[in-house]
Formats: sequence, C-alpha cells, structure tokens
Amino acid sequence: MENQVSKGIKYMLYASLLFAFMGAAAKELSDSMSSVEVVFFRNVFGVFFILISIYKSPLKQIGGKFWLLTFRGVAGFVALLFYFYNISQIPLGEAMTFSKTSTIFTAVLAYIFLNEKLGFKGWIGVFIGFIGILFITEFDGSSLEKSDYLGILSGVGAALAYTSVRELRTYYDSRAIVLSFMTIGTIGPLILMIIGSFYVNPNLDFMLGTFTTPQLNDWTYIILLGIFSTFAQIYMTKAYSFAKAGIIGTISYSNIVFSIILGLILGDSFPSMLIVFGIILIVLSGFLVSSKKE
Repeated sequence: MENQVSKGIKYMLYASLLFAFMGAAAKELSDSMSSVEVVFFRNVFGVFFILISIYKSPLKQIGGKFWLLTFRGVAGFVALLFYFYNISQIPLGEAMTFSKTSTIFTAVLAYIFLNEKLGFKGWIGVFIGFIGILFITEFDGSSLEKSDYLGILSGVGAALAYTSVRELRTYYDSRAIVLSFMTIGTIGPLILMIIGSFYVNPNLDFMLGTFTTPQLNDWTYIILLGIFSTFAQIYMTKAYSFAKAGIIGTISYSNIVFSIILGLILGDSFPSMLIVFGIILIVLSGFLVSSKKE
C-alpha cells in the first residue's frame, strides 16, 4: 500500500513540474504573441493527441449531458485564458498561486451544488484561503489590479470546471470531457482573434488579440508547450489512480514552488513578503481542504 502511495506522490511531483514548465513555455511565448494565441496552440495539440487516443480505443459512455459538457468546456477555457494572460503580466509563481485557489472555490461549489460535506477543518481551510487571496492581491481596501481579479476568476473558472466534472464522469469517458474543453479552447481563441483583428480595446487585451505568425524559435516553445501539458495530464491521471485524492491534491501544491523557481530563472522578481505570506496561507488552505477528503 505504501508503495502505491509513493508512486502516486512521485507521479504528481512529475506532473507538477511539467505544469510549471508548461507555464514557463507560455511565458516565453507571450513575448511574441498574445495570450489568446498561446491558449490556441496549447489546446490544438491536445485535440490532436486525444483524437488519436479515441481512434485507437473508441469512447465507451452513456452521454446525455451535452449542455453540462459544453459548460465544463467553456469554464475551463475561460480559466485557462485568464491564467495565461496573468502569466504574461505577473511573476509565474503568483499566476500559478491564483490558479491553485481553484481548490478553495471547488470545495465551496461542491458544498452548494453537490451537497458534499466540508467539515470544520474544510471551512477553516476555506477561510484561510480567502485571507491568503487578500495577501497575494495586496488588497488595501481600495481596488484590485486587472491581474488580481483575472487571477481570482481563473480560480473560479477552474473550480466550476472541476465541479462539473464530478457530475460528468458518470456519463462520459474522461477523454470526451477533456476533448470538450480542448475543442472549445481551440475554437474560442480563433473567434476571439478574428474579432481582435477588427476591434481593438486595450482594456480587453486579456481576451482579444490578433494572430501572429510564429517564428522558428516560437515553434520550439509551442511544441514544448504541447508536450509538457500532455505529459502533465498523463502523470496527474496516473497519480490519482495510485493514491487518495487528498494526498495527491496536497502534493499538487508543489507546482507553486516549481513555478516560483522557474519564474526567477526567467527573470521574475522575488515575491514581496506579503505575497509570500499569502502563498503560504493558500497552500495551507489547500492542505486543509484536501485532507478533509480523506
């Protein structure tokens, strides 16, 4: 049993590192193209890999929840769009921390919509998590920066996607669920880039952009983006098959550390003490919320 758990932890560490590298590749690409275009390339490769998998092993599912499946795809796409925009604007570690707030929001949404018990420890974790969000946004009581509210919304979007998956997995093959997300995440950016070529609004730069032909160096990062994200998903799936969700969910927070390190290598400034404290609170929150599942 311990060997199985060790394998799960090992695979989640691999996945966390690969997700951090995916973020680093996205950050490098953001220097030469819009975050909308980066989202397009992130997903188009995923669609290709999933379709190959389905061709080799056809889907076996009940189906019947088309609109919920579509909602999951849209929520995941919006979360990724905001996350990749933040990667281009703020340090990688901070962008990743905002994304990881999804654990907090998922716990609350599952309590509201799925009647999942949270327990005293879980509610303490949620409370600590929201305090952590105040610290990483360095909220002074006046207003939030664009990256702050987009970061929070990326966490909410991911939470909506994760919560809907809990219902969808009863009706659909996991590959169909991922394919819905990646298909919408491929078509959505194309539509937004078409709109962006006719309508320019600096305030909407997080969702509108134009297509820029990738240079040779860009293609290297695009390929790496696809490889890192695909293998990260594979290892994460393996991790959850070997160990309990609470353990794996806790280990997944290591990608914040990996992201901070990679961000510093790429030239990010070290987080302020307020932000570091906020990150610690959010990680602690994740531990408490994840452990309540045990």
